[in-house]
Amino acid sequence: MTATQPKSKIHLLPLFALATVPLIMVLGNSMLIPILPQMQEEIGISKFQASLVITLFSVPAGIIIPLAGFLSDHYSRKVVIVPALLLYGAGGVVAGVAAWLMDNPYGVIMAGRVLQGLGAAGTAPIAMALAGDIWSGASRAKSLGIIEAANGLGKVLSPILGSLIALLFWYAAFFAFPIICIISAALVYFFVKEPKKNGQKQSLKQYVGALKKTFKAQGKWMLTAYLAGSVALFILFGVLFYISQILEEKYKVADLMRGLILSLPLLAMCSTSLITGAKIKKNMKLMKVLIVVGLALIGAPLAIAAFFDNPYILLGLLVVSGVGTGLVLPCLNTLITSAVQKEERGAVTALYGSVRFLGVAAGPPIFGALMDTPKLMFLIMAGLAAFCAVLAYFLINPGKGGGDTNPERYEKIEHERKLLTRMKARA
Repeated sequence: MTATQPKSKIHLLPLFALATVPLIMVLGNSMLIPILPQMQEEIGISKFQASLVITLFSVPAGIIIPLAGFLSDHYSRKVVIVPALLLYGAGGVVAGVAAWLMDNPYGVIMAGRVLQGLGAAGTAPIAMALAGDIWSGASRAKSLGIIEAANGLGKVLSPILGSLIALLFWYAAFFAFPIICIISAALVYFFVKEPKKNGQKQSLKQYVGALKKTFKAQGKWMLTAYLAGSVALFILFGVLFYISQILEEKYKVADLMRGLILSLPLLAMCSTSLITGAKIKKNMKLMKVLIVVGLALIGAPLAIAAFFDNPYILLGLLVVSGVGTGLVLPCLNTLITSAVQKEERGAVTALYGSVRFLGVAAGPPIFGALMDTPKLMFLIMAGLAAFCAVLAYFLINPGKGGGDTNPERYEKIEHERKLLTRMKARA
C-alpha cells in the first residue's frame, strides 16, 4: 500500500479517533438544548434569546467552514482539526466562567458560543474529508456511516449528558467542553495518519478554477444534496427545541427525564445511520433510493403530527422521522466525499458542512416563532421535506450526465493524475 492510494481496510483506532470529532462537535448544541429552559429562568432571558445559544454557535461555524475546507486542502486536515478542537474547548471556558462569575453573563456567554462555533468549523466536515482521503470504496461508505453514527450518538447522549451535568449546576456543561475537546485533539494528533500530499500545491486561482469545474459538471445534484442535508438537520433540531419547550412549559417534565425523551428520536437516527453506512457500500442507485425514502420518512410523520396533540403519539412519529434522517445523512456523506478528487474534497465537504450548520442554526428560532401554531408548523416542515424528496428523485442521478458520482472513477482519475505528476517531477 503506497501513500498515494487510499486504504481499503478499516483500522479501528484511527476511525475511533476521527469519530470522536463529530461526536464532540454535536455536543455543542444538543447538550445544551435540555437546559435552555433552566438557563432562561436563571439569567432572565427570553425564549428567543435562549434559542440564540444554538444559533450563535452554528452561524459562525457555517460561515467559516468553507475557509477551513480550503486550509485543509492547501495544508493538511490535521493542521486544521487539532487547533479547531482546542479553540472549541476555549469557548466553553469563556462561557462557563461568565455564567459562574458574572451577574449579567448573557453577552459573554454568547461570545463564548461564537468562539465555539469558529472552532467547530474545523471539526466534523474536515474529519469527513480526512476519512474520504484515508479509505476508499465500500470501506469509505462504511467509515462515513460510522462517523455519521458517532454524530448521531452524540445527539443521543448529549441531552442526557447535558441534563445530568446540569444537576451539579446549570452551566456545568460549558466546562465539560474543554475536557472532551482536549481528549479528541490528542486522539487525532497521535493516532490518525494522514496520507501524504503529492505534487505541488495548487494556487488559489487553480483551486477556485477546479471547484468551478466541479460545480459546473455536477452542480445540480450536489446543490440538491446540500439542501437535503441542511433541511434534514434544520427539521431535527427545530423539533428537538420544540419538544424541549413543551415538555418544560406544558408537561413540567424534569430535566433528566426531558433529556431521556429527547434522546429517543436521536437514537433511532443513530442506529439507522450505522446500519445504512454498512449496507450501502458503493451502490449509488441504492443511495438515491434511500435519500428519497428517508426524506419521505422525515416529512410524513410531521404531516400526521399536525393532527395529534398526544405527546406519546408525537414522540412515536418523531422516532420514525429520526429513522428517515438516519437513512439520508450517510448516503449524502458518501456521495459528496466521493464526488471529487482529494485536492478539492476539503472544500466540497466543508461547503456541505456549512449548509448543515446553517440548517441547525435556523431550526430553533424558526420553530420557536411557530410554536403557537403547531399545526401550521408541522405542515410547513412536512412540505419542505417532500419538496426535497422530489428534487432528490429528479436531480440526483448517479451515472448520468450532471450526476456522475461513481467513486471508483474519481479514485482512478486521482491515482492517474498523481502518477502523471510524479513522472513529470522525475523528468
